[in-house]
Amino acid sequence: QMRFVESGGGLVQPGESLRLSCVASESTARTYTLGWYRQAPGRQRELVAQITWYRSTDYAESVKGRFAISRDDAKHTLYLQMNDLRNEDTAEYYCNRDAPFFPWGQGTQVTVSS
Repeated sequence: QMRFVESGGGLVQPGESLRLSCVASESTARTYTLGWYRQAPGRQRELVAQITWYRSTDYAESVKGRFAISRDDAKHTLYLQMNDLRNEDTAEYYCNRDAPFFPWGQGTQVTVSS
């Protein structure tokens, strides 16, 4: 079954940038719509951005113009470039396909704080 390993999170100040990476365990990931999701403490997991196999993208309103999702199917890797980070972007970030989901990975923590 597909597994995902996320990385690239960290502690940054407002206005700074981070680039998240997610490596899928199987090459069949290239056939799926993949997405980045996040979950802040006390809140439900939400979709941040997604990208289809033909590179069509969609973003949550709260991140439009600041985040960019991309994929490198040769490396089974999904990316999320996050610019102009805000306090409210603080969350654990995960990647997965569109529903029905594969098992969730460990995620990568993004903390935005001055």
